[in-house]
Amino acid sequence: MKTFHYGKVQSQEANEGASKLRVRWLITKEMGAPNFAMRLFEMEPGGFSPLHSHDWEHEVFVLEGEGTVVSDKGETTLKSWRRCLCSAKRVTPIQKQRKTNIQIPMPSATQEKVSTSA
Repeated sequence: MKTFHYGKVQSQEANEGASKLRVRWLITKEMGAPNFAMRLFEMEPGGFSPLHSHDWEHEVFVLEGEGTVVSDKGETTLKSWRRCLCSAKRVTPIQKQRKTNIQIPMPSATQEKVSTSA
């Protein structure tokens, strides 16, 4: 078992199309997790992730802050301690419209399947 403070993991800019969005790869294949990865996204006020979709579902859980998830079914506000299940092949950007930062941990399939985008 490996434990560590998340702050020990360096954050990096998320992919093109994102604004004011950083990602920390908390758990990776290189750390001994061959099947799943864990990322922590940190979005500043006014930030957003680009319109995107995946071939698999993904989960969003807001630790801190408030933002908006946009899909083909409309907009949903997510606040601290709320979660969202995003269906596969649905377009789902996350927009940050409030004055506080937002933190979103995201478990995902192996790192090969995902990128630094939300």
